[in-house]
Amino acid sequence: MSLKEQLAEFREGWRKRVPADRQAIMERHIEQLRTGELAKTMLKVGDMAPSVVLNNVKGQPVNLGDLLKSGPLIVTFYRGGWCPYCNLELKAFQDVLPQIKAAGASLVAISPEKPDDSLSTSEKNALTFEVLSDVGQKAGRAFGLVYEFTDELKSAYNGFNLDIPGKNGCADEWALPVSATYVIASNGRIIYANTDTDYRDRADPRDVLAVLAKDAAAA
Repeated sequence: MSLKEQLAEFREGWRKRVPADRQAIMERHIEQLRTGELAKTMLKVGDMAPSVVLNNVKGQPVNLGDLLKSGPLIVTFYRGGWCPYCNLELKAFQDVLPQIKAAGASLVAISPEKPDDSLSTSEKNALTFEVLSDVGQKAGRAFGLVYEFTDELKSAYNGFNLDIPGKNGCADEWALPVSATYVIASNGRIIYANTDTDYRDRADPRDVLAVLAKDAAAA
């Protein structure tokens, strides 16, 4: 089953489980992000990727610029290991990791999770690529992806029993990144950007592999 099919299957079950009023809040939130100021801040194809250094699950610093020295880099932002859509996407990227490496590229996943929670996400999904902790969301903001919760959205997440500040490791930080995926060429320029504000829709790893193949052919 493709990632798109898995996401659609989970989404259908979600619709059956979640109260209609809460679903309406989530839909309004997605549309507000799509048409609001955030759409103007998110980095896009042609932009230069920011310099980012974050700790991995072992507490070791990982410099994205250093990774670019050996080839293209895929950077995927996810909301947290508590997000089922995120876990499906992370597993899908793990499945194509051999092809990513064969293309001379590397892959990192970034979330605002605390390091211990990032480790749990990595272990739960049997991930063998770098999972980085962006507590404080400096990296997410550098990519223009972070949005603040409205009071209405807070009420919806409270209904899911999700303590977002607690998950993020920052008191009172009601904020998350858009679940975006980028491909960054070795020169630091973004050559692919999936920045759909609907957290239920994700980048197709096959599209990412196609971008890597095109970049290699043009080199």
